[in-house]
Amino acid sequence: MPKAAKLPGGAKIIAERHPEIWESFTELGERCAEAGPLDARTRHLVKLAFAAGAGLEGAVHSHTRRALADGLTADELRHVALLAIPTLGLATAVRSLTWIDDIATKAKKKRR
Repeated sequence: MPKAAKLPGGAKIIAERHPEIWESFTELGERCAEAGPLDARTRHLVKLAFAAGAGLEGAVHSHTRRALADGLTADELRHVALLAIPTLGLATAVRSLTWIDDIATKAKKKRR
């Protein structure tokens, strides 16, 4: 379970005020990940796509951070946004791309 100090906004509030709920939530995520045959790389891409499709900026940021930390490239994550164009529309794809770039750009600056 991530330390509450490292969590963003609302997640941090839940983790600090209701650690038992946060623990159950993170355990559910782990069980879902273990329930099928998808590898970690594929799960990152799928979760990013879900977050982008749902229009959840914080979730796109979070999944982008996690994917980059696990070795996926910014270009791979940007490809997820491009794949959204025919299904979700150009506006959704561009919005998602900007959210991915928010994090990818910060990560690139940190590596310098």
